[in-house]
Amino acid sequence: MIKIGYHASHEQFKPSELLSRIQQAEQAGFTAGTCSDHFHPWSDKQGESGFAWSWLGAALQATSLSFGVVNAPGQRYNPAIIAQAAATLADMFPERFWIAVGTGQYLNEHINGERWPSKADRNTRLKECVDIMRALWNGETVTHRGLVTVDDALLYTRPHIKPLIVGAAVTSKTAEWVGSWADALITTSRPIDELRQVVDAFRQGGGSGKPMFLKVQLSYASDLEQARQGAYDQWRGNVFPNSVMTELRMPSYFDDAASMVDVAAVEKFVHVSADHNQYVDWLLEYQSLGFEQLSLHNVNLEQQAFIDDFGTHVLPHVFKHVN
Repeated sequence: MIKIGYHASHEQFKPSELLSRIQQAEQAGFTAGTCSDHFHPWSDKQGESGFAWSWLGAALQATSLSFGVVNAPGQRYNPAIIAQAAATLADMFPERFWIAVGTGQYLNEHINGERWPSKADRNTRLKECVDIMRALWNGETVTHRGLVTVDDALLYTRPHIKPLIVGAAVTSKTAEWVGSWADALITTSRPIDELRQVVDAFRQGGGSGKPMFLKVQLSYASDLEQARQGAYDQWRGNVFPNSVMTELRMPSYFDDAASMVDVAAVEKFVHVSADHNQYVDWLLEYQSLGFEQLSLHNVNLEQQAFIDDFGTHVLPHVFKHVN
């Protein structure tokens, strides 16, 4: 049975508003939630950045939905702290919380003043973090000195059912690597042929039979031009290759780079439409690749109309076809 989630974007909205939105989304028929874990927003125009871990406890208590968060352990966070945070949520809300892990962006991780490692070193560091988290959940006392340091850490409060560790991957190369150690995959929407390559790589790397989640970036409004302008206003700084997105240091740098982006470029990365049936077709096409959860991120600021209209005109048709 496929889940369709509402993505709570901490870069764009205050946590109090997002809590209301996720409750509204559940009432409208969304069956899951995800959120981002940023210290800085992508753009000064977005202008928010609440602490995801505080919000998650409230959101899980306020709804009956499952939730996932994309996190980058290893620099801004010591993996022992993330293991403790995830264990606490998993204890309070069994089988409703999962954590996706990735190598992060300089945008968020530079705040502790440490050197930003190469991509290869970030991959190595991430795998160290995953191994440390799993060992702590297993009740082991962990001392580790590598690209991260943990000294005599023992996690006393552990969940009976461990949360899934989901590997975040954008490229096929990373997806293949993630398949070798992650419990599941999360990636982002893009042209279907590119996405199929990511899925195939994950499966070939060892992910065959494991769950896959997809974050779908879209801009919906009742008027097509409004949907276009909303996407351009909020998301034009997020259209660059991952090698660029991970290296820019401040929101203003993304704004500077985005000054050369036009609306057409944004529409290559964001599904922009006012047509409910078009969204049904897009979501069913993604589902056909084997994704068991589609997390919908309406990148413009008009969230209420998106929640209401998708609850009425989009979600029932997707569920009817696949469940």
